[in-house]
Amino acid sequence: MPAVDKPGVVDKSAQESRRGGVLSVATITVSYMTKPFDSSHLPDVFRGSEARKAGLITASQLRGSGVRRLFQDVYAPAHVEVTHELRCRGAALLAPAEAVLTGRSAATVHGVELAKPNDPVEMIVPEKQRFGPIVGIKVRRTEVKPEESRPWNGIRIARKTRIAVDLLLRLSPRKFGWVRRLRIGVPDLDQFMRAEKLTDLHLNAEFYGRRNRGIRLARRALWLSDPRSESPPESELRVVLAAGGIAAKPQLEVFSRDGHFIARLDLGDDKFKVAIEYDGRWHNTPKQQAHDRKRRRRVEAEGWRFVIVTADDLANDFEGIVEAVWRARRSAISPLTAPRPGQEGVRMARV
Repeated sequence: MPAVDKPGVVDKSAQESRRGGVLSVATITVSYMTKPFDSSHLPDVFRGSEARKAGLITASQLRGSGVRRLFQDVYAPAHVEVTHELRCRGAALLAPAEAVLTGRSAATVHGVELAKPNDPVEMIVPEKQRFGPIVGIKVRRTEVKPEESRPWNGIRIARKTRIAVDLLLRLSPRKFGWVRRLRIGVPDLDQFMRAEKLTDLHLNAEFYGRRNRGIRLARRALWLSDPRSESPPESELRVVLAAGGIAAKPQLEVFSRDGHFIARLDLGDDKFKVAIEYDGRWHNTPKQQAHDRKRRRRVEAEGWRFVIVTADDLANDFEGIVEAVWRARRSAISPLTAPRPGQEGVRMARV
């Protein structure tokens, strides 16, 4: 039989027959298998150029499926889950030592997940520092005081009060209108303040002691913020109402005339006894609808009226939400709207 002198795995699918005492090979199939790249020796995030110099990986392996590129020259092994925190550590490999991780990125590293895995990594650098642009990293140049951050993975990470103000300053320069930016920023600030147990007293000096671009918007957001809000849509809804001249308290408790607790509202206008509630997708199950119907009837028995806002309302009908609350304030129910199935008997002004 002829010898195969090439490296690889030889698969012999041969039909051998003796013809006059001579071995005849009809077919020899040779398959060559490429050994998968073992990336277990690599760190979970690394610079490709440095790994090549150290002999840990080749240029062709960097182009293969064994690794995943996060930024230019920054990679992670393919088996490593890509989180925003991982991307932040990857960005730190490229950034100068003076760079400060802040905004949604720093909040996520602190455990308040405001950034999705593939959202841009947010950093600030001193005004004279040249860094970027780099795809996937959002860099702002601004004044950065040493006491506003601490060391982290070769760069620095903002302290909580600086993160809070940067959650709003990140929205400048202006790309959206004032109200739209507040609808983005206030929910972030509410969540961060709630998770980190921050109040206005912790943040006033940070918000009122500087003159950065966008600081007026940030101060307005701080004035509107309320860490009692339990979800971003509730916070955004509160901003929409405030823009329409309506003040509503989050997580307002309703008691009966004899002092017994009845319910806690997403938002409530206790002066006019108007309850404003956000119904997300979890309210669409029969069990939840039955619960909502009973709960709202008990509240209605105490003289309250409901305005129910859906995700579609919040995204597309700013004016309709505000008008619905004003109608409820005037004790007027829109004749053009009707309760959703399962909510009959509950008086609602719908958007």
